[in-house]
Amino acid sequence: MYAENERIDNIHIEEEMQKAYIDYSMSVIVGRALPDARDGMKPGNRRILYAMRERGWFHTKPFVKCAKVVGEVIGNYHPHGDSAVYDTLVRMAQDFSLRYTLIHGQGNFGSIDGDPPAAYRYTECKLNRMAEEMLADIEKRTVDMQPNFDETLQEPKVLPARLPNLLINGSTGIAVGMATNIPPHNVVEVIDGVVHLIDNPNATVADLMQFVKGPDFPTGGMICGLGQIKNMYETGRGLLKVRGRANIEEGHGGRETIIITEIPYTLNKTTLIEKIADLVHEKKLEGISDIRDESDKDGIRIVIEIKRGTLPKVLLNNIFKHTPLEMTFGAIMLAIDHGRPKVMTLREMMQCFIKHRFEVITRRTQFELEQAEARAHILEGLKIALDHLDAVVKTIRDSKNRDIAREQLMLKFKLSEIQANAILEMRLYQLTGLERDKVEAEYLEIIKKINYLRDLLANEHKIYGVMKEDLLEIKKLYGDERRTALVPDEGELNIEDLIADQSCVITISHTGYIKRVPVTTYRQQRRGGKGVVGMDTKDEDYVEHVFMASTHDYILFFTEHGRVYWQKVYELPEGGRASRGKAMVNLLNIGNDEKIAAMIKVREFAETQHLVMATEGGVVKKTNLHEYSNPRADGIIAIQIEEGDRLIGVKLTNGQDDVMLITRQGMSIRFNENQLRDQGRNTIGVYGIKLESDDRVDGIEVVEANSTLLVITENGYGKRTGFDEYRVQSRGGKGIITIKATERNGRVVGAHAVHDNDAIMLITSAGQMIRMGIGDIRTISRNTQGVKLIDLDEGDKLVSATPVEPEDVEEAENAGETNGQEAAAPTTAEEPAQTPPTENGI
Repeated sequence: MYAENERIDNIHIEEEMQKAYIDYSMSVIVGRALPDARDGMKPGNRRILYAMRERGWFHTKPFVKCAKVVGEVIGNYHPHGDSAVYDTLVRMAQDFSLRYTLIHGQGNFGSIDGDPPAAYRYTECKLNRMAEEMLADIEKRTVDMQPNFDETLQEPKVLPARLPNLLINGSTGIAVGMATNIPPHNVVEVIDGVVHLIDNPNATVADLMQFVKGPDFPTGGMICGLGQIKNMYETGRGLLKVRGRANIEEGHGGRETIIITEIPYTLNKTTLIEKIADLVHEKKLEGISDIRDESDKDGIRIVIEIKRGTLPKVLLNNIFKHTPLEMTFGAIMLAIDHGRPKVMTLREMMQCFIKHRFEVITRRTQFELEQAEARAHILEGLKIALDHLDAVVKTIRDSKNRDIAREQLMLKFKLSEIQANAILEMRLYQLTGLERDKVEAEYLEIIKKINYLRDLLANEHKIYGVMKEDLLEIKKLYGDERRTALVPDEGELNIEDLIADQSCVITISHTGYIKRVPVTTYRQQRRGGKGVVGMDTKDEDYVEHVFMASTHDYILFFTEHGRVYWQKVYELPEGGRASRGKAMVNLLNIGNDEKIAAMIKVREFAETQHLVMATEGGVVKKTNLHEYSNPRADGIIAIQIEEGDRLIGVKLTNGQDDVMLITRQGMSIRFNENQLRDQGRNTIGVYGIKLESDDRVDGIEVVEANSTLLVITENGYGKRTGFDEYRVQSRGGKGIITIKATERNGRVVGAHAVHDNDAIMLITSAGQMIRMGIGDIRTISRNTQGVKLIDLDEGDKLVSATPVEPEDVEEAENAGETNGQEAAAPTTAEEPAQTPPTENGI
């Protein structure tokens, strides 16, 4: 059964399996799955690039079949399956897989939809310029070489790598018992960080993060959470929240759509679309009417049509929550360092690259020095020969053969064998005077180079200087803009900090549609202009309320039934100038029979401020603002309203203000709020003015210093009157006339305390809006009819007016002064737009 003298050892199978598995594990870890920290390459990638370099398939040469490359790699360097080699080659050519591709492919190399590449007999490739940078100077003995698998060729253990490939392209791989997942980065940021570390060897990760902001994926998108990025760089591990990029745009017919233009790294676009469609069919994702893939060669474009009544931001958040449009990238910065796998920090990865480049530049310099010294030695011999030309020629001519000639030259002129051979190989034309000058010039140049190289080797800081020059050259050649945005996570930073603090016009229609529009959308005009469309309303609807606020303000919404709700301004739906807006019932939890009566903007709920409310029936009430600081989703009671009455206005006061009530028939009363005691929320209030049977309170206003009262009627007339013409009265009286409610004027629709540099917005029942400066309206006496403010179309009426804050007026004037003039319509001859009113306002 056994041969004679055959040795047989008995071993335990578990010991053999353990030893064999360790050998296998190390082979996979070091030889296949993990990248080298110096060049960022796995053996398979490195061998593909080296094989293509050895065959001369550079970026300046024609394409070659990928089958040829695969065969070359398998046959000479990488004895593994052809599909594994081809898959590795393909990935290095995919611009959605690598941040900076290393191979230039021609043909079908797959797509972000998950389509497989064509077979290697159809596709072609060659090295690109960045791959050649990875291989630069390899012929100058800059890296150690090792025998290939059959010891017939030599292959590099690592590439010279002029650029930090491990960081800029990242790496992913699963070994035995460990895995790596290094995200790609922007080459400009990484090089800036490496240069900083060269200049400041003690720099910390925090210092380096001033340059390397975070990963930069080839597919763009966003990374949410700056803290996790720092944690990854400091520990080598981290969980990054990656989101695709989506915008909300207005589509056909004014309907809004969600446009996805970038998706998370490694995500299959088709998988994302199918997931969204499945969730819609399962009723887990509501509000989507259609989804289309309009992607082309210019980029990704996934269009999601939104059903009417759906809030786009809410829908988009649900898409992020339930689909891979938001996913987690588990970063593990594991690489081979000195033959051992190691989880590395950002600083350690950069240090490893710097040490590698230092060694490469040192070895390159040593190689070039040896070459230069060898050439200088030959040139010295040639100079001796040219200085003794006749004797040299005679010695050669008198010699019987080459060997004797070489020996004689070495003996007579004290030359080395190398110098003697060089003289013997000289051609006759090199004996001319011109060629002699060339030898002398070359010798002087080579001596300068030798001195430079020796000085370089003697001074480490100069080697680092050369390293920085190389890196900055790479940055100039291949630098590009960052693709992936870095945004704080909502859990780390208040979303309000990400929203610009700017003024908005908040508009509510009669049927309860709300929107906010940037104030610069509306152009200021002169008195008498026709205006611009401020809201697209249906025939039975019209704009009823307009309010100015900052995006960071709270808005308190008071309903006619006396309930109050509040919301941040930036949470309100944003619309265009002519868009209708969104239904209030989809924004606030109000009843179908409730309408908004007033809106108040506040930054904080200070106890030093109060709210004074007025009802249509003349009831007023004062409550401390702090009472409203804890609202509920279904609202809280602001004032008890008696049957048949309704809330018509609310004003913010300081506790010492004078308050005015203005009625529809042009009556008004002024009294100090000290006549009102603070009451709780769930109370009725007291009478502020005594009304005639056909009259109702139209508005409430707070008297402001250095301001005037602007009163506007439904037929487009109005006037300004100084508050000093309104004496302070006792609360509960009939008041005095503020404007004559004649047939020409109609009833009062608005009254406001204004300043000369304010502007006013007038809104008609047809949805038309005009913005004009208060300074265009002269101040006249109290008991007058006023002047014409706006030309109204037949059947149209003014329904609302609100002042614009001074800074908004200046902004609008700077943004669109010319356009405002163009929009102004001609006025009638009876009342020119520029003619100031008379004292009687007629």
